[in-house]
Formats: sequence, C-alpha cells, structure tokens
Amino acid sequence: METLFSDLPSPSTFLMKPDGMTIDTAAAATPPAMPAFTEAEEARLRDSLKRCSTGTIEAACAYRRTGSADLIPTIIGGLIERYTARDARAKLLEGNDSLRLTEDLALDSLTLLEIVFLAEEVLQITVDNEELRPFETVGDVKAFIASKLREAGS
Repeated sequence: METLFSDLPSPSTFLMKPDGMTIDTAAAATPPAMPAFTEAEEARLRDSLKRCSTGTIEAACAYRRTGSADLIPTIIGGLIERYTARDARAKLLEGNDSLRLTEDLALDSLTLLEIVFLAEEVLQITVDNEELRPFETVGDVKAFIASKLREAGS
C-alpha cells in the first residue's frame, strides 16, 4: 500500500532550521563540486607559487582538484612562509597559530595584502576591500580564509 508520504526523503537526512527551512544534511556534508582543474590552470598555479615550498604547491593543486578543507592550513602556512624572512621561518614550522604576524614574523601591512591576494588566486575566493582588516596572528589569517571558503561553498 502506497502512502501519501512515500515520495518524501528519509527524515534522518533533513534538519529543520529555526526559520522553518530544512537542510539536506547528506548534501551539506558533501563538499561542493570543484570546477575542472585543467593542465593550463595547474601550470599557472604552479608558476604563481614557484617561490613556495613543494608541499604548498602540491597542497594547492590537490585543493583545486578536490576542494578538501583539510589542505587549507598547509596552503595558508605555505603562503605566509613565502613572504617570511628565512630567519623567522623556523617559527612557522612549529605550527603555532598564535604567532604574531608583525612582531614574530616581521610582516608589514603590504606583505599581508600580498598574502591575501595570492590566497584569492590559489583558493579562487574574493576578498572585498571592506573585509581586509588587520590580522594579528597566523590563526587570524587561517580563520578568515576558512570563513571565506565556507561563504563561497554556501
């Protein structure tokens, strides 16, 4: 016997938001489909990142193929490392997100803009001028980029 509700999806895959809208949690858990990453785009990306570590370049290429958020810390750390003086780079290897960009890594505001612009290119996000704010720590940059990626995915 067919019921009136037989065409509805399983209730366990939906979440009711306070505004009455529903979210398909199965779809929400799936990362957004990434556009095709061509060989020409990969070559351009590798050229843009030529002063970065091999690990950063490979993480950026893998991100463009898969959209995996797990790669973001490696990419952002690598972009910051690219602009950090050699004697301060060892601090970055510790993975301490509380490192201060200006005091600990000697990065100035222009350099921070360069990092954000390169992150825009690598991660295919857009940062409006109004959103540019003074970043205090490595963690601030990572959190900001992660929030931009969440916005882009929604």
